[in-house]
Amino acid sequence: MTDDQFNHLVADEYDDEQQDELYEHFAVTVDRGQSMLRIDKYLVDRLENCSRSRVQAAAESGNIRVGGNPVKSSYKVKPGDRISIVMPYPRRETEIVPENIPLEIVYEDDDVIVIDKAAGMVVHPGHGNYSGTLVNALAWHLKNLPMFQDGDMRAGLVHRIDKNTSGLLVAAKNERAHAWLARQFFEHTVTRRYVALVWGDFDQEEGTIVGNIGRSVRDRLRMAVYPDGCDGKHAVTHYKVIKRYGYVTLVECRLETGRTHQIRVHMEYVGHPLFNDERYGGDRILRGTTFSKYRQFIENCFAAMPRHALHARTLGFEHPVTHERLCFESELPADFRSVLAKWDQYIACRSAFEE
Repeated sequence: MTDDQFNHLVADEYDDEQQDELYEHFAVTVDRGQSMLRIDKYLVDRLENCSRSRVQAAAESGNIRVGGNPVKSSYKVKPGDRISIVMPYPRRETEIVPENIPLEIVYEDDDVIVIDKAAGMVVHPGHGNYSGTLVNALAWHLKNLPMFQDGDMRAGLVHRIDKNTSGLLVAAKNERAHAWLARQFFEHTVTRRYVALVWGDFDQEEGTIVGNIGRSVRDRLRMAVYPDGCDGKHAVTHYKVIKRYGYVTLVECRLETGRTHQIRVHMEYVGHPLFNDERYGGDRILRGTTFSKYRQFIENCFAAMPRHALHARTLGFEHPVTHERLCFESELPADFRSVLAKWDQYIACRSAFEE
């Protein structure tokens, strides 16, 4: 920053293990001696590596606000103005090679594209995954669009889901849509509901988990909950029981915030790790019996779904141009359905597994 009054509030350097939303937020108070100046020029002069077109796209989407009110690019700043700006992350200097990878496209128009991502696909390159990612696939599918011609590893992205989580994800196809979606994720107006199979049973039919999430000091590949609020970032997960299997429970989780591994770490925190979640301890028998048939049953379930049991089922947002509220649903993939069928059979024939 060139102005020491800028507070970089949200934008930690993003990689595959960082926060799910790909936007950044700045706030500034205009100096007392500042002369009247167009706000787009004022911000470009103070934000590193930020083009005027990027700032103008943010203004067009209502993402530049003075005193809480959206302003246009032509607004003249005045001493004492409190400015906040939300923008998608800037491009990363990593060349993306377009790859002809099949995508399951749920919806597409001139502004947005909604993908039903398969488990096992990384969203964007990093940490040794520089090909075969969703961004590589988008770069091929949208190769005629300006946003996807420069090899930007974050082109169009405003959020992500983990490699081994299946389900819905939206990407923007132009700068205006990119900025508009980023504002919705920042203000938590996007609807995101997940289905998860977790270990154990719940006393209540529904509840809320609140706990700051940050990187674990013991294992840098894991996130952890900091309940005292002194560390990490504010995170809220609402859950509702869908079906009880005794030793495991199928739940719907609604994200109020979007932190890295939020559902996985929150569920571990309350004693219900996701079924077969290797990173958070769900890949072993945590509930059940010691009978050999039961152990074999769990091993068969793990083999049928060799990943954590989490699926992004519902995604809803306001269209950046028409402002229509769009909502999409994704069916559970075959591996998830297979495991649930096994648990249905287990419940129906429980006595046979416990002898």
